[in-house]
Amino acid sequence: VKCGEFMGRFYVEEGNKRVRGLKSYDSPTIPAHVTRVVPRWSQDHDVQLYYEFMDFYNLSGMYGIKFRHRGGFAKLQAALGVDPDHVWTQEERRSFSAGFARFLTAYRKVDGGREEVTPAEALIIWLQVFSFGDIKTQTPGELVKNLSGIWPDVTAQAQAADETIELSVQPEEKENGLLSRILGAARPDHIRIAFIYGFAPEKSAWTLAHDGGRAYLEQHMANQVSVSVYTARDRDYFQAMETAVAEGAELIFATTPSMIADCRRCAALHPQVRILNCGLFQPYTGVRMYYSRIHECKFITGAIAGAMAETDTVGYVANYPIFGTPASINAFALGVRLTNPRARVRVAWSCCEGDPVRELLDSGADVISNRDAVRSGHSFELGTYKYLPDGRSVPLAAPLMYWGEMYERIVLSIFSGAWADMDAHRAINYWWGMDSGVLDVTLNAALPDGVFSLGRILKNGITDRSIDLFRTRITDRDGVLRNDGSRSFTPEELIAMDWFCDNVDAQIPGFRELIPAARATVRLLGLYRRELEPEKEAAQL
Repeated sequence: VKCGEFMGRFYVEEGNKRVRGLKSYDSPTIPAHVTRVVPRWSQDHDVQLYYEFMDFYNLSGMYGIKFRHRGGFAKLQAALGVDPDHVWTQEERRSFSAGFARFLTAYRKVDGGREEVTPAEALIIWLQVFSFGDIKTQTPGELVKNLSGIWPDVTAQAQAADETIELSVQPEEKENGLLSRILGAARPDHIRIAFIYGFAPEKSAWTLAHDGGRAYLEQHMANQVSVSVYTARDRDYFQAMETAVAEGAELIFATTPSMIADCRRCAALHPQVRILNCGLFQPYTGVRMYYSRIHECKFITGAIAGAMAETDTVGYVANYPIFGTPASINAFALGVRLTNPRARVRVAWSCCEGDPVRELLDSGADVISNRDAVRSGHSFELGTYKYLPDGRSVPLAAPLMYWGEMYERIVLSIFSGAWADMDAHRAINYWWGMDSGVLDVTLNAALPDGVFSLGRILKNGITDRSIDLFRTRITDRDGVLRNDGSRSFTPEELIAMDWFCDNVDAQIPGFRELIPAARATVRLLGLYRRELEPEKEAAQL
């Protein structure tokens, strides 16, 4: 066979009959002498994408791998566990060709000719949940079943993934969901729940907070739920989930964002099990996310910080440059502006090298917002502090997350039918605030009377929604008018906020500036996660 190739299309010059015959037998490849006609480099998207393919072909020798967006070939190299410049061996080419041919057969059955995504794009999503080796060991039926399980995530890639996220900002409390009424869906009166922990509660303040929420749920719904706890050994979250399912779990709460990949795999294998992961702004349809609008609390603690500061510098320790963090910083800064218009908020990042509190104290701050308390009744070990000249620190206020209230509301939504009303083809992220009872701010009773009263007024205003803290005139650090005070920001605008108010001294750290322990979180939840170079996974071929 002799043919020419231009921009991924083949034009047969000799051997048309042989090509037709081999295609009729679904031959995955056809040996041929190919002359490639290379287009001139330009800013055209298709041309740039083709140049990426040529680089990939020079490494792999593989045809038939197509992506609609730039960066796909680099992601595939990383997902297969090879370096960006790795030249494939003959054995690796054979291994990939055999596996991809089996995957392509399953893809065609599940896709049904719609071709919303390319097979290679579907493979990338598969490799986020399963391994390439699974393609070779699973039966054709298992391949189709498991690919069908993640297909909503696959088709979500047909558009920008973040556009598939539906933010639920208020608990649904319908007595009977519309969809369940129409379909006559049965609603359970009892449910078996599993909590998946990464660490034992006595070894992790984060886990201890969620365990308190678990205890609250059991206490308040004792006759309606049966609860079990599974602590992952050596961070094998998937095995903990599989054990929970085998023992009858119908609802799983995975309590840290790092469990999301294992949640997705478990959801694909067990679509009858409802699975939630504690995190924010994840575009996966099979797993629901849950978190709280902590920026509402930050506005209140910012107002208290501004009132109590004796200098014109107020400190703020930020954790990671992830979705929602700039909104919390800006909310705090707006609170500071409310009570101390002259003050500036200086930000130090705990995810970078150094001592952020020491840095802020040295900059002149005497009031600093540090990390947050995470459970009801927590002492003022964390939160916003005033630092005295003698080195002592006095707690002022701290946000509190009531996980138990959130867990109860989610379970009630299943009993009411509201869970089933939500679009199963969209990624549901619960993002609730003070008005739902899952958040509060604890105030030090020793605060001056006026400051304490202000804190209570702001708490009541946000809870009853009479205060919209971002509905005010806001100019950013570059002088751009972000709000003239006439409108509210949408939830999506708040989560994706990547700028700072004009009274904030802060820069979002680059990925290389982060300490190694912070990089996995930023890859998962970071503001610029799509722009990061793909990370090489374990060897797959």
